[in-house]
Amino acid sequence: MNSIVVNLMKVRERIELAALAAKREPEEIELLAVSKTFPATAVEEAMHAGQTAFGENYVQEGVEKIQQLAKLRPWLVWHFIGPLQSNKTREVAEHFDWVHSVDRLKIAERLSSQRGEFPDLAELQICVQVNVSEEATKSGISLADAEELCDAIAKLPNVILRGLMAIPAPSADPSDQRQAFARVRECFKHIQITRFSNPGYQFFDTLSMGMSDDLEAAIAEGSTMIRVGTAIFGKRDKITV
Repeated sequence: MNSIVVNLMKVRERIELAALAAKREPEEIELLAVSKTFPATAVEEAMHAGQTAFGENYVQEGVEKIQQLAKLRPWLVWHFIGPLQSNKTREVAEHFDWVHSVDRLKIAERLSSQRGEFPDLAELQICVQVNVSEEATKSGISLADAEELCDAIAKLPNVILRGLMAIPAPSADPSDQRQAFARVRECFKHIQITRFSNPGYQFFDTLSMGMSDDLEAAIAEGSTMIRVGTAIFGKRDKITV
């Protein structure tokens, strides 16, 4: 059996076991296969094993892959999950379905305006990236400023505010992992509760957190979308884009 197929089965089993341990339904958690640096053929293999959502970190590579797999577009959902610069927003607005890494209003406004140039496309789904561990080298807005940014994005046309995304500082300690994820969950729940009647928040339902090494902790703390690359596609070579 193909290794990607086997790996997907193992990851799905991990998600199911983690969900059950947290007294959650496995169906509440979506698996996002992070295909960055892997070829379009790897995406096809994963798709034939039932995977439909894929994440890319680099704009040029992601767009090329999306174009290579254009014939499969009706069955695939493409998520941009890497740091996004202003000069790259147009390509993302044109080709992707989701963006997880919005941490500045300027980026959101550009995505909103540029998505509007493609009237045949559905609204772009947006998550606000928070820097929960306050790492100087990592993208993301502070938890304290997340609400204000979400409020501004919720008013923009051509985009839909879906939730929060986080990449905590790496830790091998499950307790540390859970503490970081819990802080994001608390911010997310506070926003949900205080803005439940705001029409700009009617689809605010996504907590994008947890990767290959910490998905169990993320699921225990309420993640609804797990971003997994290595555990599905294998080790990747470091590249510069």
